[in-house]
This record gives sequence, C-alpha cells and structure tokens, in this order.
Amino acid sequence: MLRKSLLGVIAVLLLAGLAVTGCSGGAAKEGKKEEESGAAKPIVLKYAFFAPANTFPAKQMEKWKEELEKRTNNKVKVELFPGGTLLTAQNMYDGVKNGVADIGLSCPTYEPGRFPLLAISDLPSGFPNSRVASRVVFDLIKEFPPDAFKDFKIITAFATEPAHLMVTEPVTSLQDLKGKQIRISGALTPVLKELGASPVGMPMSEVPEALQTGIIKGLVTSREILMDLKLAEKLKYTTDYPLTITSFVAVMNKDVWNSLPPDVQKVIDDLSLEMAIWTGEYMDNHVKEALEWSKKEHGLQIITLSPEEKAAWDKILKPIQDKYVEELKAKGLPAEEYRKRLYELKEKYSKQ
Repeated sequence: MLRKSLLGVIAVLLLAGLAVTGCSGGAAKEGKKEEESGAAKPIVLKYAFFAPANTFPAKQMEKWKEELEKRTNNKVKVELFPGGTLLTAQNMYDGVKNGVADIGLSCPTYEPGRFPLLAISDLPSGFPNSRVASRVVFDLIKEFPPDAFKDFKIITAFATEPAHLMVTEPVTSLQDLKGKQIRISGALTPVLKELGASPVGMPMSEVPEALQTGIIKGLVTSREILMDLKLAEKLKYTTDYPLTITSFVAVMNKDVWNSLPPDVQKVIDDLSLEMAIWTGEYMDNHVKEALEWSKKEHGLQIITLSPEEKAAWDKILKPIQDKYVEELKAKGLPAEEYRKRLYELKEKYSKQ
C-alpha cells in the first residue's frame, strides 16, 4: 500500500513537472513571437515645431513625413507636434538634444549668438525669393556646419522669402517708420533700429494680440502670414522692399539617428536637399496666393518706395552686414569666407 502511495506521489510530481515544463516552453514560444512581432513594429519618430500646422514650415513637416513613410514602406512612422505642443521656440534644439522629441524644427536666429555665421545670410542680402534663399542656406550649412549643431544630425534646412514690412498704417518713407514699434525676430533687430523703428521681440504666437491691443504697429517677416495667420485683417499695408530672411533648420537627436537602420538613414539623407527645394518652391507659390487673397479679401495695399527713398534705405542697410562680418572676424570666425560664398551661391541659384 505504501509502495503504491509513493508511486502515486511520484507520478503526480512527474505530471506536474511536465505541465510546468510545457507551460514554460509555451511562454518562451509566445515571448519569441512577441519579440518577433515587436521587431516588425514601425519605428516611431516624434517631430516637433513651435508654429501652427497651417504655416509653411509645418507643411514641410507633413511632406517630409509623407515621403519618409512612403519610401520606407511604412517601416517608419512620424508623429507631428506643431504649435508648440511638445517643444517651443525657446527650447526646441535643447529639447531634441535631451530626447523630448526625436526631431525639432526651429529658427537659429531665435537664439541670438548661438549660430553666429547663419546670421550673416539672414541679414539683408538681396535674395529674390525663398527658392534661392533655401538653396543658399542649405549649402552654407553643409559647407560651414555650426558648432552648435555638432551633437545633432541635420535633417534639412530652408528659408523664407525675404521679409517685408507689414503695417497697420502706410510706410512710404523713413519718416513714416520712425519710432514705430515693429515685431522682428531677435538677431535681426539691428535692421529695424537702423531704419529708425523700435524693434520688438516676441514669438509669432503673440503677434495677433499685440496688434489687437496696439502694442505693435506691424511686423517684419515673410508675407504668407497675412493669410495663414489671418493678419491681413489688421495689416492693411506692405512696403515692397525686401529685408531679412529667416532660416529654418531641422535636426535629429544624434543617438536616435545612430539607432536607425542604414536603409532608413539613406532615405532621410536623400530627402534632405529635396525638402529644401520643395519648401522654397512651395513658399514662393504660397506667398503669391497669400498676397492675392489679402488684396481681394481685406484690401491689402502694396506700397512701392520712390527711387530716392529706396536709395536711402539701401544706404542705411548695406553697412549692417559689413559691420557684423567684421565683428565675427575679430572673434576668429570665417565670416568673410562665409559671406563670399553666400553671394557666389546666390548668383548661381538666381540663374537657375
């Protein structure tokens, strides 16, 4: 009886052992399946921008997302975070470096002093449009990579059309501009100061309220915002005199870049110049559309300076870039080489 009982206990233990072994084997197989399934999941990249989704840089983001997903057969998925929903203009690049977003798009001129050479090309340089400005800025960043971007992968770069003065009251002369509070991006304030205005630095998101309350009487930027941000309701006049450009640079966290498969990296590299060209052409077409809409819907008036007045503005603005180049040269930066290349590239792409 005792022998039978012992045999029974052993049998039970053996069956239990087999059951445990079988279960753990099944779990291992399931775990393997889950791992295989996880490996097949798309790579997700978070792409942040500070301005609203209807602005032209955000349209670039949408196009980049569309092309990257298509060319990788959806191996990569891009989540867009425009409008400062993940990072703002004040912390965009640092936020990418710290891993808050994988990719960030911002304006180097919003951080004065951090990208000194880029400010040369943002100053009045006679760019005819966004297409040419974007190609020039793209090439200059490749040829003179900013130290501040050494810990990032540069995804693409482009620029606005030359900024224009858009105001609530007509500006036909320097006298009309004197003392007016006008919004302009940080590093470019010397341009307005020299013209006699009172420059005001503020994020674009604050501009509508500042116009409404009379804190500012206008702004200097590219003219698509008349339609995109519905500012033509307040800004009834634009002076046809090209001023600064605003460069945009999209960067990726370096660790994220290094973690990507080579085939995905190649697609991103292939898109780099393509997006600079696409964005410049999109911008120029969009500006034309915005001006026509503003004239039709809100009676926008485009003011042309007299030849004498234009000459006076030219005389004031030309030395600004010269002075800035000399300041950077004194700090040991290749500012003269940068400017020389800037005008060579501008001439080259203006002929294409």
